[in-house]
Amino acid sequence: MKDPQTDSGRSRWQIMDAVTPMVRGTGTALRIPIRASLLFMGLLITGMAQSPISDSVSRGFWALPENLTAVEGATVELKCGVSAPGSAVQWAKDGLLLGPSPGIPGFPRYRMEGDPARGEFHLRIETCDLSDDAEYECQVGRSETGPELVSPRVILSILVPPKVLQLTPEAGTTVTWVAGQEYEISCVSGDAKPAPDIAFLQSGQTVSSISVDVSEGSQEKLFITEATARTPIFQPRVTPQSSDNGKLLICEGYSPALVSPIKASITMNVLFPPGPPVIEWPGLNEGLVRAGQNLELPCTARGGNPPATLQWLKARPCLQNGQPVPIAWGTELTHATARSVLTMTVRPEDHGARISCEAYNSVSVGTQERSITLQVTFPPSAVTILGSVSQSENKNVTLCCLTKSSRPRVLLRWWLGGRQLQPTEETVMDGLHGGHISMSNLTLLVRREDNGLTLTCEAFSEAFTKETFKKSLTLNVKYPAQKLWIEGPQEGQHFRTGTRVRLVCLAIGGNPDPSLTWYKDSRTVMEPRPAQEPRRVQLGNLEKSGSTFSRELVLVLGPPDNKAKFSCKAGQLSASTQIVVLFPPTNLTILANVSVLRPGDPLNLTCVSVSSNPPVNLSWDKEGERLEDMAAPPQNAPFKGSPASRSVFLRVSSRDHGHRVTCRAHSAELRETVSSFYRFNVLYPPEFLGEQVLVVTAVEQGEALLPVSVSANPAPEAFNWTFRGYRLSPAGGPRHRILSNGALQLWNVTRSDDGLYQLHCQNAEGTAEALVRLDVHYAPTIRALQDPTEVDVGGSVDIVCTADANPILPNMFNWERLGEDEEDKSLDDTETMSKGSTGRLRIHHAKLAQAGAYQCIVDNGVAPPARGLVRLVVRFAPQVEHPTPLTKVAAAGDSTSSATLHCRARGVPNIVFTWTKNGVPLDLEDPRYTEHTYHQGGVHSSLLTIANVSAAQDYALFTCTATNLLGSDHTNIQLVSISRPDPPLGLKVVSLTPHSVGLEWKHGFDGGLPQRFHIRYEALETPGFFYVDVLPPQATTFTLTGLQPSTRYRVWLLASNALGDSGLAAEGTQLSITTPGLDQPSGEPDDQLPTEHPAEPPGLPLLPVLFAVGGLLLLSNASCVGVFLWWRKLRHLAEGISEKTEAVSAEDQVRNEYEESQWTGDQDTRSSTVSTTEIEPYYHSLRDFSPQLPPTLEEVDYTQGFTGFEEEDVAFPEHLYDEVERMYAPPGAWGPPYDEVHMGSYDLHWAEDKYEGPGRIYDQVAGDSGPLESDSLPFELRGDLV
Repeated sequence: MKDPQTDSGRSRWQIMDAVTPMVRGTGTALRIPIRASLLFMGLLITGMAQSPISDSVSRGFWALPENLTAVEGATVELKCGVSAPGSAVQWAKDGLLLGPSPGIPGFPRYRMEGDPARGEFHLRIETCDLSDDAEYECQVGRSETGPELVSPRVILSILVPPKVLQLTPEAGTTVTWVAGQEYEISCVSGDAKPAPDIAFLQSGQTVSSISVDVSEGSQEKLFITEATARTPIFQPRVTPQSSDNGKLLICEGYSPALVSPIKASITMNVLFPPGPPVIEWPGLNEGLVRAGQNLELPCTARGGNPPATLQWLKARPCLQNGQPVPIAWGTELTHATARSVLTMTVRPEDHGARISCEAYNSVSVGTQERSITLQVTFPPSAVTILGSVSQSENKNVTLCCLTKSSRPRVLLRWWLGGRQLQPTEETVMDGLHGGHISMSNLTLLVRREDNGLTLTCEAFSEAFTKETFKKSLTLNVKYPAQKLWIEGPQEGQHFRTGTRVRLVCLAIGGNPDPSLTWYKDSRTVMEPRPAQEPRRVQLGNLEKSGSTFSRELVLVLGPPDNKAKFSCKAGQLSASTQIVVLFPPTNLTILANVSVLRPGDPLNLTCVSVSSNPPVNLSWDKEGERLEDMAAPPQNAPFKGSPASRSVFLRVSSRDHGHRVTCRAHSAELRETVSSFYRFNVLYPPEFLGEQVLVVTAVEQGEALLPVSVSANPAPEAFNWTFRGYRLSPAGGPRHRILSNGALQLWNVTRSDDGLYQLHCQNAEGTAEALVRLDVHYAPTIRALQDPTEVDVGGSVDIVCTADANPILPNMFNWERLGEDEEDKSLDDTETMSKGSTGRLRIHHAKLAQAGAYQCIVDNGVAPPARGLVRLVVRFAPQVEHPTPLTKVAAAGDSTSSATLHCRARGVPNIVFTWTKNGVPLDLEDPRYTEHTYHQGGVHSSLLTIANVSAAQDYALFTCTATNLLGSDHTNIQLVSISRPDPPLGLKVVSLTPHSVGLEWKHGFDGGLPQRFHIRYEALETPGFFYVDVLPPQATTFTLTGLQPSTRYRVWLLASNALGDSGLAAEGTQLSITTPGLDQPSGEPDDQLPTEHPAEPPGLPLLPVLFAVGGLLLLSNASCVGVFLWWRKLRHLAEGISEKTEAVSAEDQVRNEYEESQWTGDQDTRSSTVSTTEIEPYYHSLRDFSPQLPPTLEEVDYTQGFTGFEEEDVAFPEHLYDEVERMYAPPGAWGPPYDEVHMGSYDLHWAEDKYEGPGRIYDQVAGDSGPLESDSLPFELRGDLV
């Protein structure tokens, strides 16, 4: 058991340790200075902890909790070790029991940790905050192993650091203070525990005597500290100095909860005045300068915030106060120094001026100044000589030399050339700016030899030893010239006008230089202004060469220069010369006796040559024709020349208008002729010229221009056009415009514009009229075309084509025959003729091959050519298709099935069909028989449908007879029962390779049931047969593969349906082939291999015979059953055929398309139709018959079934004419299903449609169609053509 005193001492030690520099917490250790408040709290806690702890309590715990101090946010752990494991332990906070659960409810940051088995119940508190500052005790409940225990109360003290410091003025700002003044500042801390300490630092030095005030914080147990820098009598305490400028004033907060103090600061901007200014004078003698010197005076003022403002002042000697210097200056801020440089050019008037530099700023008490007085030295600015230096020889010249003000004064002396002269008088006077003025007088007698010498006045002084000041003048002594003469051509010499003549006037001596002046007939010669082009007078400048002077006069001679006197004068001296100029007439003028001319008026013209030298001869001509003239009285001639004049008499007409009469003046001596003309202006009414166009040709829808060629003076005032008595608007219209020259312009010309146009022209003198014909050419159009044109076979006929066109040309009719092949387009055995607007195509001995469409083409050179279609109908007797030897149709004779018989014929005009059965006319009134007849051009079809076919009544020979006006023809069709298929036809090889053979064949009669094809083949050197099914079942081509090269094979083709196969013995179903070797070329055979008969059958092998005998025995036992099953099967087949015949599916209908005259329906079809060019039976099956309306009833090639024609084209263009229908087709015979159907001779297909059954497949076409307009049908359905 521990000593209580020991425990008490230990507790005190622990408590004191909480307030010593080491404050422990889980993961936290802080060192802080001991403050009075913490010491007081420590003493209080120590007193509380000195209460004695009972021995019983301490005996029940092996570890007791201790007082702790922690910083806010740290994690702490209170120890509790219990000696009696298994007891219920819980903690109490300020008397509140927290419960025995390790995760304490309501306190998520509290948890009991440790091993309960060992008695560890430590209380762990994470992220401590102020709410955790309380008293805690560990309580142990009573148990079997121990009594109830309570640990001593311990205190958990939470330290809260201050978060911010609030500084006044605001932290982070810059405050502006004036040096030497005192200011108050305060600093307030945020919530903290314990209350923090606050200190001020000014420029790094602690501020003493601050006032601290601690108050309660925003929550219990928190404190706020406010510190203010004050004196004991609460006066402002902070006094900034100039050294504090730019430095910080810091508030620091200290707390045991802080590792380092928190700070807030302001920047001090301390204002203080600058130091005195200093002027740096360049040189030793301050203030001594010379005029013109560029003076730079730096002024410097150190310190000051803000920097000093420097100002220069300049005071005149007569002024007490200086004025700011009006010049540019600057301030330099370097190391808190203000610098200003005054730059000035010293002038004489600156002598005695005082230059001052002032420095100050916003906190300066007064202005600080530094000044300098200037002493300026300056020379005279000018030296002047008064008086004239120009004088006649042997006379006196009086002059005065005067200087400007200078400091110090200057002396004067005179020089003439290199000789010094003695002045007459010298004087000194006061000048400007403290200077002096010097003056000297001189009197001089001049001689001729002094002319041109330099007279100089010089000013000098010891102060200006390096400078000379002087004024010089040139002495001018006057004396006259000595001689004057002219150099040029000889006087009285003759020159042609335009000749360039040069005259030079020369003189010797004289001062001033003699002025040489040229005169023409006593008038001064001057260059014209502006200068002439080309210049007729060029007056040179006075030139001097030594003592000789000259002046040039260049003349381009003209009539005014003839016999003129040219003189040159210089003072009292003069010289002259004279020139004779030869020139043609200066002005040749024609004068008329009248001003207005009209046809028939007389005209007298006079030609006057004003002046010429020598005289000229005058002559007249009119448009190159010489006229007789007469002399006229002469007039006075200028330029000292000779005049001339002559007259001519004329009588004018309108043809003279615009013509010219020319007067020519010829000079034989000059060999030059001058001419002038008079143009006739004759007033006359409009007259149409010979080139006036009277016929204009235009193309329809184009433009036309009716030109006007008219002559009139004055010009026509109006052009009026009239057409068919109607005047065309001069302002224009939708299709015409009258041009400014009177021409008529038309556009979108039509043939109705063709005709005569009357033109009426008018001016002030009269009127005129003309007729202009417009011939409008237009493209041809066909007005009449005999369509159709009919002719019997072997006859002759003309196809007539009548056209409307302009112009009508002899060979503008051409004919073409329409067809697909070149033979179809041939116009052999035809003759073309044309007369006027009618063209003819004559056909001799018409043949069926010539029937068809012809095109009449009319081309008169105006696009587009006209084209018209006409049909030639060649009439012939009926020709029925005759498949050889017999046409068969299969149907079940069970009185439930139907059968349809097809009969097709060709002939023109329309054909009428009749039917017989076994030679007896068929009663079509019988409801079991239904006939539908169709006509497509020259092709006609009849469909006879037999309902409820009976084997006893209807298995017979039916005959179809086709009849028209020219004759008749017939064919037979056998109606038979369903049976096994006939053998295929025409088996042949289409390709051959070493490993394959391509086969092709044609369908045989399928017996009325769907048939399939099978191939059997054998290699002749190898025993045994191979069998291959042909796929798809209805295919008629097949490639047999897997063969060996260079091997002989025999191939059989069989057809089969539900009733059996066609057998192997039929002709055309077997052939022999030999495959080529690998080194031989492969491909299609050179010629189709003929169908071969099989060789003699080899001996029967034993094994097949045995199997055959066994099979016969089995068949004999099942004969009765077989007959019965066969009868049932046949009955079901008949019923199925009847049902399928009644409703043919749409899918079967879509697949009923031709490919090389073969059916390609799927394998469910009941029958197929085959048409070949060989001699084969012609079959029709009832099952797969689904006609495609129109034009034909069987989808076969017509030329293969006919015996009398060879590839005749009976297809015509559609939508042409409807005359054929009115001739052959009864109205309402067919309806809209036939619209836009095209049928050629080799591709006659019916348009696809759907039908319910063979008994009603044509009802909707023939029976339900209403009457139709003839124009609604295509061309193929409107007539009965070949």
